[in-house]
Amino acid sequence: MIIIFHLASSKVILNFSGESELQSILREIRRRNVTGLQWLASEAWATAKSLWEEFDDLLTGTLGFGIRRADVIPGLKEYLNRLTPSNIHESAFLAEFLEETFNCRLNSSANTHSHGVNYLDRKPCNGMEDLDDVYSPYSDVTQLRVSYNVYKAVYLVAHALQDMSNCIAGQGPFLNGTCGDPTNIKPWQLLHYMKRVTFSTLGEKVIFDQNGDPIASYDLMNWQRGHDGSLQLVKVGFYDASPLINDSAIQWPVGKQAVRSVCSDSCPPGTRVARRKGEPFCCFDCVTCAEGEVSNDTDSLDCSRCSEDMWPNEARDLCIPKAIEFLSYYESMGMVLCAVSVLGACTSISILAIFFTHKDTPLVRANNMELSFLLLLFLAICFLIGLLFIAEPSDWLCRIRYPAFGISFAPCISCLLAKTVVVLMAFRATLPGSDVMKWFGPNQQRASVLLCTAIQGLICLIWLLTNPPYANHNTGYLSATIIIECATGSEAGFWCVLGYIGFLACTCFLMAFLARKLPDNFNEARFITFSMLIFFAVWITFIPVYVSTAGKYTVAVHIFAILASAFGLLFCIFAPKCYIIILRPEKNSKKNMMRK
Repeated sequence: MIIIFHLASSKVILNFSGESELQSILREIRRRNVTGLQWLASEAWATAKSLWEEFDDLLTGTLGFGIRRADVIPGLKEYLNRLTPSNIHESAFLAEFLEETFNCRLNSSANTHSHGVNYLDRKPCNGMEDLDDVYSPYSDVTQLRVSYNVYKAVYLVAHALQDMSNCIAGQGPFLNGTCGDPTNIKPWQLLHYMKRVTFSTLGEKVIFDQNGDPIASYDLMNWQRGHDGSLQLVKVGFYDASPLINDSAIQWPVGKQAVRSVCSDSCPPGTRVARRKGEPFCCFDCVTCAEGEVSNDTDSLDCSRCSEDMWPNEARDLCIPKAIEFLSYYESMGMVLCAVSVLGACTSISILAIFFTHKDTPLVRANNMELSFLLLLFLAICFLIGLLFIAEPSDWLCRIRYPAFGISFAPCISCLLAKTVVVLMAFRATLPGSDVMKWFGPNQQRASVLLCTAIQGLICLIWLLTNPPYANHNTGYLSATIIIECATGSEAGFWCVLGYIGFLACTCFLMAFLARKLPDNFNEARFITFSMLIFFAVWITFIPVYVSTAGKYTVAVHIFAILASAFGLLFCIFAPKCYIIILRPEKNSKKNMMRK
């Protein structure tokens, strides 16, 4: 055990033993030169002054639980000091006590023991010996602890006998209301009354709990060295169900602060205790709570997980609401995309106004004026569709966003496809005997645009009726952020919408590629071919980026693809025409249109 004391990091020793056992321990501790220990004493030796003479250097600063002390028991000191040689011949114990105290020999003594010296060598007692003249533990009434317990016990029995004597027959606590008989006391009956006694003595109230046990009550004693080196037992607090300690009154073994006796410091909030294998219970490591977990108590054994909409703060001792993320009009990226969308729509409307103003000029009439007007109108709608992708998603907004995107681009590509077919049919109609143009006049062109758009609308309708898009709170992608996004509902529905636009664009590109080298200046097939190449580049790039991103950046990529493809169509198809109409009006003539 002493080896453990020597090697352990603990500096506080709680000892439950008697004085004799403790003396052996203290001698071995001194031999091994173990110092700086803080002793905590049980009531068995908390006030044992006999230990101080030999082990004062080891026991200075000891704290102990002492049995409650009475300041004075009336008449006790006088009673003890009443013993004289003349009245103790009958008791061998008292005779031995008096002879050892005064180192004398009583005549006709009942004592047969001698300690240290020959009994016959002692001088005879003269009968004038007085206990008031010497100090002895027998007559010391400064530490009335066990004696005080005996005093209270006697009063307890007295009160119990009094209650038994006052019992009224028929109203007693026993069977059929019987009472105990004070002249024939039965222990179990007396114990019954003792458990229920409540009385006060010397300023202390004596009571018992429901089990008949007395309330634990102790004085907290501190072993302090006096100026002359003597032991001073100083009361520094008391224990009565809970401790009350006056720290400032305590004398510690080393220094002026309490001895720290820990193998490991306490784990602060935000961490948990991890026991060290093979080491004492008080030895542990503090492990930071895992991601998504918190602990708000000191020395917590486990961390608790935050709910799905909460996340730990930096200290990991409190769950706080997660940040909400979506593309908003109030952030810079949302503002820029919104401004570009409105700019694109205004540009489309402005070009439409220019074309309408010059609708009677050869350039506008030669490039299928009605389809040009429809294309510009649908392009303006495409630009404005981007605004639906900004702001906090909701179920109704998600169910409008994706179908509107698909249905707005379908007529744009359909108009370009119709334009390309018109170019091809126009040159085929110049061949002798060809009447193909009567099968692709203005009505057929409008019908083709309507049909292609209706197919896209049917795909969107089936999508909305089966598994529509909805607003989703994504808590799994970013740990500390809730991403509010539009889930497609049916992935097949989304890719069918995108795939149908791709099919129209491929068909348009093939037609335009075939017609790119046909003569005449009004042939816009080469512009359509170039616009489709830009369209393909944008949307082919969009797919991998869309799949690999999440949150507001996915939405921004989607808006960027819409705006980039719409600007590509707008400028490739209409920029050359606006250049001629506004800056080179002399080329806007029928003669120039027919020149090869």
